[in-house]
Amino acid sequence: MSFLYELQNIIEQRRLHPVDSSYTTSLFNAGEDEITKKIGEEAVELILAVKGQGDERIVSETADLLYHLIVLLAQCGLTLESVEKELQRRRH
Repeated sequence: MSFLYELQNIIEQRRLHPVDSSYTTSLFNAGEDEITKKIGEEAVELILAVKGQGDERIVSETADLLYHLIVLLAQCGLTLESVEKELQRRRH
């Protein structure tokens, strides 16, 4: 299992069993609007990183964006597997 799937499982556990000190729990508590706002912020930060902030920053911002996308998928009752299936469908 890839780490992204492990991360998805951790995020889902936070959704099902909230932990007060958890950032993930705070996102779920804030709701869909806050999660999508964070995705927008992270996407902009990634774009800025690509425009001259170096590879380390690109990797860091990509990780942030992927994390928040997985949180949004969980919020919507969706999974990485559903995205993977859609990408596979498009390949043909």
